[in-house]
Amino acid sequence: MAHIEKLSIALTPEMAAVVRQCVESGEYASSSEVIREALRDWKLKRSFQQTEVMVLRSLWQGGIESGAGRFAGMDEIKAEARQRFLCKDAEQH
Repeated sequence: MAHIEKLSIALTPEMAAVVRQCVESGEYASSSEVIREALRDWKLKRSFQQTEVMVLRSLWQGGIESGAGRFAGMDEIKAEARQRFLCKDAEQH
């Protein structure tokens, strides 16, 4: 068995009730199991988030390296959006 380190944690009453309910229902054998699984899930979620951040940074850098965009400013973007909206509206009628 892996080395176990005991920690003391503080939970809100609501969180403590959830932990107790999971043990009382038989879903988990102990409150430690509940906390360990929650930490495993948190680590996985955190890993996914870090991967997403790396992907976004890469995409951002790719956008910067691709050079100037199609539009010179917000006014041009709005004009294009209005034009697309009018064309789509005309197609529907």
